[in-house]
Amino acid sequence: MKTTWVLVADEAIARIFEQPPGGADLVPVEDLTDPDAHAREAEMRHDAHGRRAGNATVSASDSERHQHAQVFAVRIAERLAEYHRQKRYDLLHILAAPRLLGYLRKALAPGLSDVIASTQDKDVVQESPAQLAQRLAGHPKAGAPG
Repeated sequence: MKTTWVLVADEAIARIFEQPPGGADLVPVEDLTDPDAHAREAEMRHDAHGRRAGNATVSASDSERHQHAQVFAVRIAERLAEYHRQKRYDLLHILAAPRLLGYLRKALAPGLSDVIASTQDKDVVQESPAQLAQRLAGHPKAGAPG
């Protein structure tokens, strides 16, 4: 029997689950976080001086967020490659926020493309394991690589 994992991620957290046979609730494997992402969001919300108003500042802030998201995507991809080398999973479903999914696709090792069962560009990191299992059951081939 093949072991199926599910990666759910946004630019601040990546949650890895194992999908038991029969569609039961997903079992947590590991959470990866980018604490800097939470700090950056808090700083932007609490900036009393309105520094985000200027286009240059917003662009610089967006650029920094993109760079941090790319670094986080590489970290996630490296972890997935490590687990795959350890033969901990056979198939992988990826549900990730659209921008992070793009970065993940670029960062994933070439050998992992064979084990990706589906991808969905959805930010569902806050959904419960039961909700995620239902989502996967409803879209088993959603965004499957061709």
